[in-house]
Amino acid sequence: MVRSYTDQQILKKIKGLPTFKGFPKGFYIIGIQSTEDAFNVFDDKLYLFQNTGAEFTQDINLQKFILVSSGTTNAGKNGLLKYSDYNPEGVAVVKTNEWYYDVWKYGKHKGRMEALVQVKPFLISRDGDKDQQIEEGVSRPVICGINFHANTYDMENEVIREIIGGWSLGCQVVNNTPKYVQIMSYVKHQKIVTYCLLKEF
Repeated sequence: MVRSYTDQQILKKIKGLPTFKGFPKGFYIIGIQSTEDAFNVFDDKLYLFQNTGAEFTQDINLQKFILVSSGTTNAGKNGLLKYSDYNPEGVAVVKTNEWYYDVWKYGKHKGRMEALVQVKPFLISRDGDKDQQIEEGVSRPVICGINFHANTYDMENEVIREIIGGWSLGCQVVNNTPKYVQIMSYVKHQKIVTYCLLKEF
């Protein structure tokens, strides 16, 4: 599991990224990917922050932590070992230490679950070596359904599952349903949502 950070540590890290342009208006999501990268396990963290300022800003002091949940920012067993069922080039790997501005909007994942669906490109590489570990390669901007969703279609389910299985082929997935419902209650009324993905630091 990813180590714990203070709000200031996270905010300073994401502000220091080369792709940082400013904190977006409203709510935004930050993923932190475990360096351990345990196979097929929800061992990452997903944070919800809010820019309390009226507009796009560079001011760290206007950023407010809302909540954090466990989850995954990379593929599970199905994607890593059965990628040829989905894409012969390998499973999608989202480039870390990047800002992805205005990348999601509210919608439905597979038409069944309220979610954030991809509307702008992520920087994606493909991992096809079937070694049970995610490796980043040469990335290119791609729209390929990298959504933000839960690991169940039952929003009343309070079981926190540890195994990813087929729930991520590159999607950013929350495995704590009550927290996912909370996150969606904040972001569903926002026209567009920005994401920042970090590697554990």
